[in-house]
Amino acid sequence: MALPRRDFIKNAGTLAACLMLRPLLSEAEGDSENNLPALLVDKFGNQINSIPAWEEKRKTIRKSWADYLGLLEPVRELPKIRILKEENTGDLIRQLIDYENEPGDRLQAYLLKPAVIGKQLPGVVALHSTSDNKMLYISGAEKGKIAALGYNLALRGYVVICPMCFLWHDRGERTYAEQAQRFISDHPGSKGMAKMLFDAMRAVDVLHSLDFVDRARIAAVGHSLGGKEAFYLGAFDARVKVIVSNEGGIGIDFSNWDDLWYLGKDIHNFGHEHHELLALCAPKPFLLIGGDSADGSKSLPYIDAVKPVYQLFGKTENLAFFNHGSGHDVTPDAEKHTYDWVMEHL
Repeated sequence: MALPRRDFIKNAGTLAACLMLRPLLSEAEGDSENNLPALLVDKFGNQINSIPAWEEKRKTIRKSWADYLGLLEPVRELPKIRILKEENTGDLIRQLIDYENEPGDRLQAYLLKPAVIGKQLPGVVALHSTSDNKMLYISGAEKGKIAALGYNLALRGYVVICPMCFLWHDRGERTYAEQAQRFISDHPGSKGMAKMLFDAMRAVDVLHSLDFVDRARIAAVGHSLGGKEAFYLGAFDARVKVIVSNEGGIGIDFSNWDDLWYLGKDIHNFGHEHHELLALCAPKPFLLIGGDSADGSKSLPYIDAVKPVYQLFGKTENLAFFNHGSGHDVTPDAEKHTYDWVMEHL
């Protein structure tokens, strides 16, 4: 059996270097090749060597994806929160809230904050996974094997919102596909991921509505379905400054991105790849966590493809990858890296 190879993807800093573990490859197999189109090339084929030139390319990338997704128009007014239930855990106040999401539609979320707030605090949007359909585990309202990322970040001094994904909102007996089709029927030309992105951005709006939240310091974290949402939120919302995406599957072929509630089958004919969206995040601190399931060694070409964009900003330390190699779940090491990354950069 080959010994594991240890590759440091992030330079050591106040946070220990992110450690990627994967088996040694044979000489015949070789390392993963990066066949993704170069990002720092303009429409004329010229090398991009300046940030202003990249910003022009960035606008083109964003528009291509925004048009494909069929982005929803943002709501200008900040939401007014209604508290449905509140509990004091001693260290934290946990509130079940609802607020206007799309016009005329109210969405539920858990809002967690330290019991005593003496100054403005940074905020976090914590996005639940597919199995956490009522935000119960991520918020710590119930204990389960799914990591309580939102609850534990609140314990570390953050104001955290854990919104409900639209797949479970007013679901009844509908399947995920039926929920997605219900949305698409009301929003012709929009993908399910456009709805997820709109809802995540509305969660940022909630944080912005709170006078005890520092609007300049907001992060997004998530696992699995939530990892996908955190990735898209970081790419499209300039208000989000730090991102951790855990086992979402950075490549379109890595997981079920072509399901109706994400991007649909025609994503395979779109002609664009997710390294473009990862580049939209630059130079924000972005940590990708894998377990050799949805993300892992196969994710490295995406990191490599985006490194030049981070280099252009002089911020290569802001792009990192950690592979615990233990499957899809959030391991204790993955949890620790999530909290450390947010705490170091926010």
